[in-house]
Amino acid sequence: MTLGLRIGYVPMTPALDAPGDRRRFVHYARARNLRFEIADPSREYDVVILSQRADLSVWSRYPKGRLVYDLIDSYLAIPRGDIKGRLRGLAKFVTRQSHYPQLDHWKAIEAMCQRADAVVCSTEEQKRDISPFCSNVHIILDAHSMVTRTVKHDYAASQPFRLVWEGMPQTLGSLDLIRSALEKLRQKHPVELHLVTDIEYYRYLGRYGRSSTLKAARRIFPDVHLHEWKEEDCADIICACDIAVIPLVLDDPFIAGKPENKLLLFWRMGMPVVASATPAYVRAMQGAGLDLTCRDKEQWLPALERLLADEAARCDAGCRGKTYADHEFGEDRLLARWDAVFASLGFTCGAHAPILP
Repeated sequence: MTLGLRIGYVPMTPALDAPGDRRRFVHYARARNLRFEIADPSREYDVVILSQRADLSVWSRYPKGRLVYDLIDSYLAIPRGDIKGRLRGLAKFVTRQSHYPQLDHWKAIEAMCQRADAVVCSTEEQKRDISPFCSNVHIILDAHSMVTRTVKHDYAASQPFRLVWEGMPQTLGSLDLIRSALEKLRQKHPVELHLVTDIEYYRYLGRYGRSSTLKAARRIFPDVHLHEWKEEDCADIICACDIAVIPLVLDDPFIAGKPENKLLLFWRMGMPVVASATPAYVRAMQGAGLDLTCRDKEQWLPALERLLADEAARCDAGCRGKTYADHEFGEDRLLARWDAVFASLGFTCGAHAPILP
């Protein structure tokens, strides 16, 4: 079946400006010139794409068309005894993110995967967890072309030496993992830590406990330079730094289950990166021919010192990473993976499919 489809989309935000919108289905739809509308569960669609903000209590009961569930985080890996996990379903109902009560959030996700005609995830581990509930699972990572407008070419060390971290301010706590390494590094070298993130954030459920990002960051490292995340200059700020860092708490299954999206974001800019040894990051580093992952706090200092002291090593790490990201996760391959999702449902949405008026 070729196009003429009525496509609905349940977004992360109504304005379609969240990374989970712009870097995933919305990017694909715009690249393939697919028309879609914000999905209304009372209407009938040929296919509905559900982001992770979709109300599972409603859409798992949707009877009228085919559903694609974009489940990109490792919720099914969270242990069933986890307190936050056990309260997540109740919190979603209390804050009206769910229309009907689904107190067991794990079962809600499983039911949604069972109802879905296809599930999109972001790692091999997630696919393994989802497969018992859906036989049509696809691994697709983020698009970054709208962000990576600048590429690093000069690997000479800055004075002071600049480390950079990028992400949501709610995840700043991960920097505590490298606090000791940063303090020891600063005793030997002048070092700055640059953060590219939101100036303020909400600590609870994305709407409660408004907090200052800078205050939170300076409790971890005193010499912090905060840059507000903006698409137009994000890459310029990052490429003006020397090394990017991605520390993650490996004993948290949800966090350790993250995909390599952030690593690829840095690599597309030619940035050398030191990261925690999550399964996805280890696979990507091996694919790029690099060994810059850390399994514990003690490995961070020597990894950073090795790159800090060696301009050629920084250049090699940045260039190898960029080559890997561009070859393995280029735009054509990314779009082809979304094409395959639609093809699995019997729809043709590829580069040679009819373009909607």
